[in-house]
Amino acid sequence: MFGFGVPELLVVLVIVLVVFGAGKLPEIGGAIGKSIRNFKKASEGKEEIEIKPKSEKSEDSEKKE
Repeated sequence: MFGFGVPELLVVLVIVLVVFGAGKLPEIGGAIGKSIRNFKKASEGKEEIEIKPKSEKSEDSEKKE
């Protein structure tokens, strides 16, 4: 009854393009991919989840000061 077909997915894609813009889509896709990967690792029973800071440069500059 509530199946998603090609027309529905195209409408969702157009809405996402309007809201976020074409420049942000790769960044959003990468974040979603990392989230799914971490979720799969956690569900497999691995105890470590990879969490990295956004920029390592800020940490390096704090250590030097």
